[in-house]
Amino acid sequence: MSLNARGRVLYGSPLSSPKIAKLVAIALAVLVVISTSALMRGFFSQLSPAAFQVFLIGLAGSLLMAILPLAILRFLDRREPESRWLYAIALLWGALIATGLALPINGAIFANIGNFVKLHPEVQALFGPQAQSILGAPLSGPPVEEITKGAGILLLFWLLKAEFDGVRDGFIYGALVGIGFNLLEAPLYVTHGFLEKGDVPLYFQMADRFSLFGFGGHALFSGLFGMGLGLARQTTRHWLRYAAPVGAWLLGFSAHFLNNAVGMLLFLFFFLSGKPLPEESVAKAVPEVAVQPFLTQWLQHSGLRLVGFLPFFLIAGAMLWQSGLWERQVIVEALADEVEPAITPEEYQAVKGDRIFRTRHIQDTDRRTSGAIVRAQNKLAIRKWRVKQMGQAADKDPIVASWRDELVRLRNAKMPLHPDKEG
Repeated sequence: MSLNARGRVLYGSPLSSPKIAKLVAIALAVLVVISTSALMRGFFSQLSPAAFQVFLIGLAGSLLMAILPLAILRFLDRREPESRWLYAIALLWGALIATGLALPINGAIFANIGNFVKLHPEVQALFGPQAQSILGAPLSGPPVEEITKGAGILLLFWLLKAEFDGVRDGFIYGALVGIGFNLLEAPLYVTHGFLEKGDVPLYFQMADRFSLFGFGGHALFSGLFGMGLGLARQTTRHWLRYAAPVGAWLLGFSAHFLNNAVGMLLFLFFFLSGKPLPEESVAKAVPEVAVQPFLTQWLQHSGLRLVGFLPFFLIAGAMLWQSGLWERQVIVEALADEVEPAITPEEYQAVKGDRIFRTRHIQDTDRRTSGAIVRAQNKLAIRKWRVKQMGQAADKDPIVASWRDELVRLRNAKMPLHPDKEG
């Protein structure tokens, strides 16, 4: 019996075992309860009606700003797309579980740093009245948030082996978790700004947290870790399977630490150089930023992030470029020995002519059916590569057989395959 979409996703997954599936479901339910409770106690329970309205405005802004990075990820994922419900799971992990778990831990670290500052007046003298925030931002956010986000990416890597094939998949899952984290963190900071200063820093927070088309922050940090996991799944080198995830997590952590440590590094620079900190000029710049147009702020933040994170963007860009070359090469090689109805000679010529920004189409076929056939052929090719990598015979693999059956069905069906039913 051919596997359906759900069977393909869960094939080889620990979730195929009812006992493990129940344990995972219980664990996720507990995490949702804990994170929701933390958000309610640590944030929502303290909001006035006006502050809650500000939060909703910030949330609407986040949802709007997330459209572009999601569209970019979908474009990167177009040849061998993941299911939309997996997109939703990754987003929800970042938005609800990762954020909810990080909130009380970050709060506890900030409180301890505040106590440390009180006990050490020399620290207060060095960093000024904002010493707690200046020290707390790099010491709490990067380790805590990269762990809570990374746990979700690691779960996807472990539980969905058939859907986590390589570097590109890893970046997509990681970036989705990061975008999800931004979806809730951005309105939280908008609301905090309203509570502390009576202003609504909507433009500032949206421009900052969704700079560089949404990839100037959390999407980059967690995307790097996802790429490391994807490289571990893709490589045949034993040592790299262990080194890649660790090194990639450290890269994401380093980028996050650099982002949060700018204030601390600035103070240390002026202290070590013996120059006075230009407090007045900084103070005068704050209200000017609040009234700048959104596009101006977005361009400023994007420029700063591009310069500050340039090494990390170069690494991510190079790995994504190579993943595209690898993906197309695998598809060409794996489909070379396929015959009709899986693929026709004319379609295989189109496979060999595929390019980085080009998406092939099946001639004399409507757009949706053509897309479904192309995606099924690509899924078949990637699965054949995976089976070969595991040292098994592709003709005996149930997923390979199911994609061949799917191609037969698509060519014979009167109605095109609905996108939501793809595995």
